Amino acid sequence: MQIKQLLEEWERTGAVRLTAREYRVRLPVRDAARIAALRVLYPRKTEEQLVTELLGAALDTLEAALPYRQGERVIAEDELGDPIYEDVGPTPRFLALTRQHAARLSGEKEAG
Repeated sequence: MQIKQLLEEWERTGAVRLTAREYRVRLPVRDAARIAALRVLYPRKTEEQLVTELLGAALDTLEAALPYRQGERVIAEDELGDPIYEDVGPTPRFLALTRQHAARLSGEKEAG
């Protein structure tokens, strides 16, 4: 989810499925102040919801920014018939690990 979409969602509000696991973080003062300001702007959201959703948006952005490294194996062709090579960069491993951990976390008791 992009930040712009997140802001639109905050205007509408919504629920997401949460894991049982909690993460504790200590924020720099400036970031904590920005979270507090967002809490005032979007009073239907808790600070925890804001942090959770911002982290999700940041992870989406990070995933999109992972570098593509062209492998040697052709895995498809584009609409012009040009070869599309496998990605041997960090993206496939990140996605595989994400699926692995999502399956494990889905098996844990849901929170909230």
